[in-house]
Order: sequence, then structure tokens, then C-alpha cells
Amino acid sequence: MNMASKKLRRAGLSQDLCERLSRYQITTCQDVLCLSLLELMKVTGQSYWKVKKLLNTVSRSCAPKMQTVYEMKMKRTINPSSAFLQTTLEDLDKILHGGIACGSLTEITGPAGCGKTQFCIMMSLLATLPTSMGGLDGAVVYIDTESAFSAERLIEIAQHRFPHYFASEEKLVSMPNRIHLYRELTCDSVLKRIESLEEEIISKNVKLVVIDSIASVVRKEFDLKLQGNLKERSNLLTKEASILKFLAEEFSIPVILTNQITTWLNDGFAVQTDLLSPADDFSLSEGSSRKGDGESGYVTTALGNTWSHSVNTRFILQYLDSQRRQLLVAKSPAAPFISFLYVIEKSGLLLQESSQKDQPCCSWEGTSPALQAIKVRQDTFKDESVSSARFHSLQQQV
Repeated sequence: MNMASKKLRRAGLSQDLCERLSRYQITTCQDVLCLSLLELMKVTGQSYWKVKKLLNTVSRSCAPKMQTVYEMKMKRTINPSSAFLQTTLEDLDKILHGGIACGSLTEITGPAGCGKTQFCIMMSLLATLPTSMGGLDGAVVYIDTESAFSAERLIEIAQHRFPHYFASEEKLVSMPNRIHLYRELTCDSVLKRIESLEEEIISKNVKLVVIDSIASVVRKEFDLKLQGNLKERSNLLTKEASILKFLAEEFSIPVILTNQITTWLNDGFAVQTDLLSPADDFSLSEGSSRKGDGESGYVTTALGNTWSHSVNTRFILQYLDSQRRQLLVAKSPAAPFISFLYVIEKSGLLLQESSQKDQPCCSWEGTSPALQAIKVRQDTFKDESVSSARFHSLQQQV
């Protein structure tokens, strides 16, 4: 379906023919393939045999092309800059074999205030840099669903992370001009923006797509207490993920998404409670048991298990305590499960020097990385008894 949504001007048709078809709202390969030969003869004014040839051309252009593993490997060897977007966090890039993988979806999840948006702003900056500096030398599409993007923070990170490169006014002005920000505050507008990305990626030489956050509008609009909403939400997320994967693979670019956290309750089996508000996500301390007596629970990534299979790589940013933050590589096709301590400075995220033995042991119980417990600040609620009472009240409602 995604291959069929390819624009006709990328299918090898003449510009005149594309313009003629567009007057009938026929702009994608799918639009053409859904028409009969007689209908195409009418709108194109061409003969039967020419229209049949047109259908063959369009069909071939949107059919998945076979390639060997050797061809894939050689492509990345010849042009390594097309394989990864470096994070400039040396140890993380090393464990990921180069950085954020192009052609795939990378998710950043964790509690509020842990640096998800900061990470996205930093990666947006890095994508605009020349390939000689580890960048992708391209534009960025940044879809902001929480009005969290800060242009001032972007400039601050640029000046402090690369003071020599951004010493000139010209570079400091040209960089933000390559980052195209869209504030989309509804599920419908986010989907429409994603569906229109193909043309923008081509026309603006986009090398990175960021959605911050994928969960925000979905959780606001879909009340899971209402019948059918869970299925409708799953269908929406699956469609968005499918389009984004197609774009990432088709143009060999990274797509970075941020996600929120939610609370799972244990009552014989795990029950996801997206009914909780973002503030309630902090109601469980990091000491919450995952094998309790039916009155325990834990904080984990939002949007459920189906969504977790849609992303290729997942980073969790979490709090170890009120002072320290930790980055977990929770899911990756290339890297092992590993954690790093990090701080947020004027120059963005920086990893801290520390040995793994000094860090608390981090592992998940069970088999699904989607259920990885996330640590939150214990000092979020001053009155734990009030927090606990509210939590148990919500548990009874679910």
C-alpha cells in the first residue's frame, strides 16, 4: 500500500502526462492502478496499447525491488554517511555501530523532564551538519505535537557544542533555516502531515524526520473506556508507522519518535492504564514490585505492545534518583542491552564517565522489551499516601 502511494512524477511518467492526470486528482501510483483501462483511456486521451504500457510502467515502479544482502552491504560501505546519523555521544555511537540507523524508526521514551525533546533538538542540529562532521547535510522535518520545540535552545546547543563551526553568523543563520517545524495538535493533522511527507522529503532534501511526540495527541483523543477506541487507535498507529517505515527505507533516512510513559497494574495479569493522566505516571516509585499481590504496578512505555513492535530501536531516558539520569538501549537490532549515565548541559546531552559496575543492575523480567519498567523520581509526590490512595482508586475503575 505504501509503495503504491508513490507520487506519479517518481514513476517515470512525462511531466505533461502527470499534469494531465493531476487535473483529475490522479497523483499517485495507487490512483492509476485503481482505474480501468477504459477510464484511463478517457482521462489520458491515449490509445488502448499506450494505456496498457502506462499501467505496466506504473505497476513496476511501485513494486518492491529485489536486492541482495551483498548489494545492501556494499551500498553502506561505499557511502557510510547514508547508513547512520551520529549522535556525537561517542560510547553510544560505538555500541550502535555508527549512530541512529538510517532507514529505520528510533523511539525515545521516558518520563517528563528527562530530555526527550532536548535529544530531538540536538539530533535535528546534527542532521544539518556536513557529512565530514558526522551529519547528513540535509534538511529536517520536525513535527511538534506538544509545542515543546525551542528555537533558542537549538541555537544554544549549536553554539556550545560546535563553537568553532558556528562562530560565523552565516552558518548560525543557515542551520535553523533547514529545520522545518510543524505544530500539529490533532491525530488527523498529524496523519495528514505524515502522508504529505514524501513530496517534502524530495523537494527540501530532508534527511531526518522527527515526531515529538507520537503519543501525545493519540492519548488525548482516544478514551480507551469507550468501546472500539482501542482498535481505532491501534489502526491509526499502525498506519502511521507503516508510512514512516516506507519513507525511512525509501529515502534511507532516520525517523525519530518520542513516546510517553504509562502505568501497568498487576491484577493477576498486566493491564495497561492509558486512562491515567501524564501526572499520574509518576505515582509509582521506582521500588514498585512487578510480582506483587495484585496491588502493585510499574511504569513503562505508553501505546502498548503492538506499537513496540513498530519501532526498530528504543531508547529509554529515565531517572536513577533526583540527581542522576540514565539512558538505556532497551531495543536494538544491532546493540546489546546497555545503559549510560548522562547529563544535560548547555551543549545538549553528554554521557558521564562511569563503569557499568557502579550502575544499578537494569534488566526486565519476562520476554517483552515493551514491558521494560522505567524508573521515575520518587520525590514527585511529597505525600505518598495521597498518591497511593489515588492510584488504588484508579486501579478499581479499570
